[in-house]
Amino acid sequence: MTQANETVSSRRPVIGRRTFLRASAAGVAAAPVFGAGRVGANDKINVALIGCGGMGIGDLATFLANPEVECGIVCDVDDARIAKAVELVEGKRGRKPKTTKDWRRVIDRKDVDAVLVVTPDHWHALPTIHACETGKDVYCEKPLGKTVQEGRAMLDAMNKYQRVVQMGTHWRSGQHYREGVEFVQSGKLGRIRQVRVWAYLDWVGGIGNPADSTPPPGVDYDMWLGPAPAHAFNPNRFHFNFRWFWDYAGGLMTDWGVHLINIALWAMGTEPPRSVYSIGGKRVIDDNSETPDTQIAVYDFPTYTLIFEHQLKGGVGIGGRPHGICFSGTDATLTIDEQGWEIVSEPKLKTVESSKHGPGPDARPAHVRNFLDCMKTREQPVENLEVGHFVSTVAHLGNVALRSNSAVVWDPATETAKDNDAANALLRASYRAPWVLPAP
Repeated sequence: MTQANETVSSRRPVIGRRTFLRASAAGVAAAPVFGAGRVGANDKINVALIGCGGMGIGDLATFLANPEVECGIVCDVDDARIAKAVELVEGKRGRKPKTTKDWRRVIDRKDVDAVLVVTPDHWHALPTIHACETGKDVYCEKPLGKTVQEGRAMLDAMNKYQRVVQMGTHWRSGQHYREGVEFVQSGKLGRIRQVRVWAYLDWVGGIGNPADSTPPPGVDYDMWLGPAPAHAFNPNRFHFNFRWFWDYAGGLMTDWGVHLINIALWAMGTEPPRSVYSIGGKRVIDDNSETPDTQIAVYDFPTYTLIFEHQLKGGVGIGGRPHGICFSGTDATLTIDEQGWEIVSEPKLKTVESSKHGPGPDARPAHVRNFLDCMKTREQPVENLEVGHFVSTVAHLGNVALRSNSAVVWDPATETAKDNDAANALLRASYRAPWVLPAP
């Protein structure tokens, strides 16, 4: 590559802010401090991308659709993915960004106002936390980390350093989702006693059983692993398919599940669940993935029951919808998905008219715009980490119940499972040395 490459070893530990800043100061281009972390209404916003995969490229393109946004540096462990991000920025802004394989080189920079963290789940926490520490705002894809403990650490960093942080569950900015949520909250459905969310994804099939091999040329695999356990390179445990392995992510529950559960909780409020139980496993797919292809989780909230279910490789979904959220009230039922929302009245009551409502515009540009506007006003965006941590925690609890083979009785004050050592072990982060999750 012809552009500057600021690669360093991935073997330095991440400990605390002082050690982090001191260790990472050498060799980084100095730039003026940007207004103590505050962006003015008419200022340019310089973003940096960490994670140049498909979602990262999509997010960066959405940011660059806003004229005040510039991108001075992109980061990925894979040269091939870096090249795609460079091509995007050069095409949109006419100049190449700097590049690095080490996200710490991004966090070091004083000319970066906001960081886009679009990595595998196991790499969400550390870049987000240290970006907050160094006065940067953050747009982080869902879920918040791989564990509940990581999500709490990210939320604590947002609050401690007073940063603007948005989780990238863009449906939260969707016009028709808002309309549906407002109708649920209007009381016209009657008393809602059950909410169902589901994802039946026939496009997700088996990924095969390839043998372990050497990493592709141009890939810093040790940095890709980061805090995850050491493991021989396997093509299925890498780009995209990482989400089907417990070391890096939480399967469909923390992928599509976070999107769906997010809408359910948006409508139903912030009261935490009292308990959750989950069953499932690999029922139909024969490959080397680990997360379930079939799963049901049942959450006992104080005033309603939430049921999450997913199936991979087939299934037509509830009512023929491959995914969606259904609010069952005593007077009517409201179902919503990407194609719009629909009300079906209880036949004997007819207190509300049955009706269908189409989808709104793509929510991602509005979600990014909300974040950019909040960088200027210093208000918190619609999916700030108070919201994002709550939503992610509910999704994580479904997996914790499944993997611990137990009913998880939840204590929201301590964010622990009552009298359940197996569940609590799964709620915590366990990092490979030398990486360390910073204490609050």
